[in-house]
Amino acid sequence: MGHRRFLPLDHLFRKLKKVFNGKQEWNEPPKTLYGEEIFNMVEDIDIKFGKKKAKKRKHDGGGGGGGKTKDGINARKDLESLKIRRKLVPDETNKKNKVLPPAPYTLSKKEKKQFCETLLSVKVPDGYSSNVQNLVSIDDCRLQGLKSHDCHTLMQQFLPLAIRNCLPINVRTTIIRMCFFFNTLCCKVVDPNTLDQLQEELVITLCLLQQYFPPSFFDIMIHLTVHLVEQVRLCGPVYLRWMYPFERQMKTLKDYVRNRYHPEGCIVESYIAEEALAFCAEYLSKLRCYWAAYWEHMHYLASRNPYKAKTNMWLQNEHIRTFSGWLQANVAHDKANNVPIDEIVCWLANKPRSSVVTFSGYEINGFNFTTRDRDCNRVTQNSGVRVVANTLQISSSKDKSHHFGDMTFYGVIDEIWQLDYLMVKKTLFKCDWVDDRGVCTDNLGFTVVDLNRIGYKSDCFILACHAKQVFYVKDQLENNKSIVCSVTDKAYKLNGERCEDVDVFSPLSNKLPVCELDEKDDEGIYDRKDCDAIPIAIDLENQ
Repeated sequence: MGHRRFLPLDHLFRKLKKVFNGKQEWNEPPKTLYGEEIFNMVEDIDIKFGKKKAKKRKHDGGGGGGGKTKDGINARKDLESLKIRRKLVPDETNKKNKVLPPAPYTLSKKEKKQFCETLLSVKVPDGYSSNVQNLVSIDDCRLQGLKSHDCHTLMQQFLPLAIRNCLPINVRTTIIRMCFFFNTLCCKVVDPNTLDQLQEELVITLCLLQQYFPPSFFDIMIHLTVHLVEQVRLCGPVYLRWMYPFERQMKTLKDYVRNRYHPEGCIVESYIAEEALAFCAEYLSKLRCYWAAYWEHMHYLASRNPYKAKTNMWLQNEHIRTFSGWLQANVAHDKANNVPIDEIVCWLANKPRSSVVTFSGYEINGFNFTTRDRDCNRVTQNSGVRVVANTLQISSSKDKSHHFGDMTFYGVIDEIWQLDYLMVKKTLFKCDWVDDRGVCTDNLGFTVVDLNRIGYKSDCFILACHAKQVFYVKDQLENNKSIVCSVTDKAYKLNGERCEDVDVFSPLSNKLPVCELDEKDDEGIYDRKDCDAIPIAIDLENQ
């Protein structure tokens, strides 16, 4: 342990004894060593390569379940040896039925069931992670079969959602702080100016964990988190250095193989063909839009109706009502006067075919979108959508200081349409958008939406190219609401010689949730009266 060394010298945690290791901490943080100093320390180490027999060791089971845990009888006896947290020492008065007193992090039966039910209700988009429902055993309230990426997804996204209504509030907030730290650390864009604050918050989080969790919890993997921020400062974002992209690419390359006798040739041919198709698709997608026509029409309405145009709401509604007819008339006028017009604008100015092609799924910008009806019959969720639009913002009907600004809207895809303008085809998503009053941010920074509160029924369409994907997880606190979870944008754009993300979005706030720092050096924080004691199996004790 010893993470209090990284705190400021005047921090209140340094003075406390009972809630830590029974001692005050006044040591300074260890000195940072650099290359030459480290080399001098290890240059005389004699390394001998060879096999070494590993000693078999039975794991300290706890909770009577026989599973792996760091909270067993031996871990509790360590507390007795260290003379700390005496309330958590095993009760050995009854030798036949020994029990472990419930700790602050112990889940009750009700909380375990709620935790598993939350994960069991999660449906993620295609390619996001494994099917979470297959990882949960509701009968014995356990998680099983998690792979490395599943653990990352659980820690960064699902664990804060699954414990929103479990555990004492300080313990819950501490765990969520650690989850948010990794979520922030693994973002594709990291602001260097916030790294110092992130490091300070992490040290406080580790000290809070030290208050509630046993010393056996703090192995080298927990301690290494204190150095991760410095690694980001020196090496850049984490996602550029982890293994997942390489593993996914290896799977893609293996799928190219058609002839097992010449796998390398198959991979090369398929890779070149895919690169050629990607280049053609990118080249053809650079079509001119008629965004300038939007502003021209708005200026036209304002000049023709100067009094009414003072009301932004009227101007917006009138633009929606008359824009298509105005554009068609202006294109026809310019063509009659031999004014050069973009060919795409000419086709878009005409009305589309009366028949509309509909889809149940559509892939664009690296996302696989589906309709709500199709999601009902699948184990994945691809109908969640968000869009950032420059729109008129007002707080109420009496608000006279309204203005235009970027605003994020959340919804669910109801239908997918493709409009045919003969030479041009445009795909639209018809969505059920959540009303402004159905979107809020809670005290932990989660974006919470009420999907039953539908608004903007007269403006339900968006272009498919503007859609970004999200998915929704049922809220533990309010069953009629859902929490917004982000999906990483897989589309990129070329900016000079660098490849940057088109959009970086997180429904979480940038700050870690605040946890009240208790100045009382009292072991009362370990009382958990609403949770049953944990029985100890006799065979586990004999280990």
